[in-house]
Amino acid sequence: MSKFSRFMKCNKIERKNGMYAPTRSLRDEEGKALEWEFRHITSREIENIREDCTIEVPVTGKPNMYRQKLKAGLYIQKMITASVVMPDLYDAQLQDSYGVKTPEELLLAMVDDPGEYNELAAFVQNFQGFNVSFEDKVEEAKN
Repeated sequence: MSKFSRFMKCNKIERKNGMYAPTRSLRDEEGKALEWEFRHITSREIENIREDCTIEVPVTGKPNMYRQKLKAGLYIQKMITASVVMPDLYDAQLQDSYGVKTPEELLLAMVDDPGEYNELAAFVQNFQGFNVSFEDKVEEAKN
């Protein structure tokens, strides 16, 4: 038996999808807000999203010098979009019904109340594990 056997992929706990109703403006026949399905995204996916949302900005007073800047709003939109399983934000028919052409635009059209959008962003960040502080992880490791 390998000294790393407990770290093998077969021992990794599978994270389950979650449900959340991001807007009260989309309801079923009984008047209940429609729940959307969300999946956990990988560290690799989040790094690709971060890279896609990072731009180079010139440093004032220093020619030919640049610093990186994260376009935070776009980063959140892309993270939410990557997390959504249902409804399919990439579906052309659904996009056409809202008159948009990208999944991020569809997301903003479907959840068009700013308060609801902020709550959705907070839900997705928590769901993806961005809610656990370093101190919480240390405490959990101690137990």
